[in-house]
Amino acid sequence: MSEVNAPARRYNSPLRREQAAATRDAVLSAARDLFVGEGYRAATVAAIARRAGVAVDTIYATIGRKPDLLRGVVEAAISGTGQAVPAERRDYVIRVREATGAAEKISLYAQALAQIQPRLAPVYEALRDAAGTEPDCGALWREISDRRAANMRKFIEDLATTGELRTDRPAAELADAVWSMNGPEYWGLLVNQRGWDPERFAGWLTDAWCRLLLRNPG
Repeated sequence: MSEVNAPARRYNSPLRREQAAATRDAVLSAARDLFVGEGYRAATVAAIARRAGVAVDTIYATIGRKPDLLRGVVEAAISGTGQAVPAERRDYVIRVREATGAAEKISLYAQALAQIQPRLAPVYEALRDAAGTEPDCGALWREISDRRAANMRKFIEDLATTGELRTDRPAAELADAVWSMNGPEYWGLLVNQRGWDPERFAGWLTDAWCRLLLRNPG
């Protein structure tokens, strides 16, 4: 059979995929360092490429423009991996939903936040600053904020399944209250400005949310 009409073979080896993932991780790590350390506006794609040890064209081909880099950095900080992970597939969300008692669910979530915020809060600050001057970043800021609010409504719905959630306040109001306290701003006030350690922060959130959200906090 002639090779002329033979279908082209795809080259998709595990090694090549690993190399592509390693390149992406290096670029996102470099972008995070510069966005957090120098600010979004001062960090150029060329500087990110130099720090990552890749060509500028490689960044455009694998991730995209500078707003796409910031999105990748934010999603990686939220998930703790090199890519976005839907909330329902994150390990701590699964543990929260598998817990049977409301206080345990709250404690698990507070502990998870104390592990997430050290990597996430600095990135959020960079995104917030960029959102004030860059339309694409402003849209990303609103998207992430709205997504977090929607996830808190699901969290309150999950607490309600235990029969322990207070019913004298609207569920949406309770979700907004949790949303306001799980944000990077709240972490920054207590940890960065008042010197709390993550363990103390998690304990405070657990106690505060149990008192705020449950009918009989215990």
